[in-house]
Amino acid sequence: MSAALAESVLDRARDAGVRITAAESCTGGLVMAALTAIAGSSTVVDRGFVTYSDEAKQEMLGVPAALIKSDGAVSEAVARAMAEGALARSQAALAVSITGIAGPGGATPGKPVGLVWFALARKDRPTLTRRAEFSGQDRAGVRAASVKTALRLLHDALA
Repeated sequence: MSAALAESVLDRARDAGVRITAAESCTGGLVMAALTAIAGSSTVVDRGFVTYSDEAKQEMLGVPAALIKSDGAVSEAVARAMAEGALARSQAALAVSITGIAGPGGATPGKPVGLVWFALARKDRPTLTRRAEFSGQDRAGVRAASVKTALRLLHDALA
């Protein structure tokens, strides 16, 4: 799963002296797994948060329950809150978050299977968000595409 991209992220972060964290929902820790599969990743990877449930997002990342209720767990606002919460609760300078609907169920009106929101938070910079729709893919495909997108966001942020 994007081993070369993960290695490049680690190299860039190491060169910049930046530590990384991730807050993952639909990917269940696959971004951190991709990074930590590479020897020497401990110099860059700080920690990861697998916050699959709404309660985990609230307890581990400080995402307000009212935000989840008003916007839904799969939303730009929650992705932003997840990334900012991970940054605040780690020693990292760069955080990526992922929340989405991997399927095959879980779709709601306006939120189809394959919809994924990402956020990238950095110390002293505005948080960036990105929406992606990985339609026509099965659960594994949505998750793999989400990992690649998250790694790409990290990679580009370290450019």
